[in-house]
Amino acid sequence: MEFTIRKARPEDMSAVIELIQELAEFEKEPEAVIITAEDLKTDGFGENPSFTCFVAEAAGKIEGMALCYFRYSTWKGKTVHLEDLVVRENMRGKGLGNALYKRVIQFAKEEGVKRTEWVVLDWNTHARDFYSRSGATVFTHWCTVQMEEQAMDKFLEKTR
Repeated sequence: MEFTIRKARPEDMSAVIELIQELAEFEKEPEAVIITAEDLKTDGFGENPSFTCFVAEAAGKIEGMALCYFRYSTWKGKTVHLEDLVVRENMRGKGLGNALYKRVIQFAKEEGVKRTEWVVLDWNTHARDFYSRSGATVFTHWCTVQMEEQAMDKFLEKTR
């Protein structure tokens, strides 16, 4: 199967949002996605883009995407965070995911960062095994911590 990996363009964001929704459904949180294609266009393609997105295109259709952005580590300096990598379910096993993954790692090297990082669900053994085989370290002793908007509001109200 022939496909192309390229940097996403604003007009790709409708397909990217579909892929984000497909990933949310796979991760058993379909209602968690509140962002829109317009948000992605605004946030990713302005004067100071918040992220870089790569897409896998086959037969003129976006079939996968990887979205990443820069973070800063007090230990390593500038790093790349891979937020999401997803390939449409009917296109998995054809090399698109591996090609997107490789492109993100190449991007990180091009940018001179010392680390690329991401989060994987503990029950997603297929992904965890893939990442381990690629040479990545899958930590079991670090926990992801998040605070959603409502919790931030409550915390700030409580600490006034």
